Amino acid sequence: MNAKRIEILRMEASHAEAAAEIEKEVFSMPWSREAFVDSLKNPDVFYLAAMVQGELAGYCGFFQSFEEAEITGVAVAPAWQSQGIGSRMLEELIRRGEERGVSRYILEVRRSNEKAIGLYEKHGFERAGLRRGFYEKPKEDALIMILDKEKQTIISGIRKKENHV
Repeated sequence: MNAKRIEILRMEASHAEAAAEIEKEVFSMPWSREAFVDSLKNPDVFYLAAMVQGELAGYCGFFQSFEEAEITGVAVAPAWQSQGIGSRMLEELIRRGEERGVSRYILEVRRSNEKAIGLYEKHGFERAGLRRGFYEKPKEDALIMILDKEKQTIISGIRKKENHV
């Protein structure tokens, strides 16, 4: 698959049915079409859709509260996994969040989901804690991960100054 063929755009209610189908394929407690439609009506919720050849290949989104956003979902349909779609969506979600004034992102991920943890770490998220028994079906702890863009900017500035001294 050519990565250029991926179109990432703002999710609309017309994507809800396909998003609910992806949910059924990748999550043990999937959201319904109606849950997506209702969520998209909230001005503090922002979702992106990854389209490939007119098909919804994945989606991701967050709930924003002031300068913080809780990433509520990142999902790629099994047929499109391992092709860079999750990474592209996450990059765009963070970029769009910054446009909305978000500087800190938080998420939970199954402790055993090494693939997703690797994706988040690649994008600068750090492990921040554990929520015991957070997930059902099967019961599992959640790893809390945080991306703090302000902190990264400060650390980057300090490193630049240290290199010039």
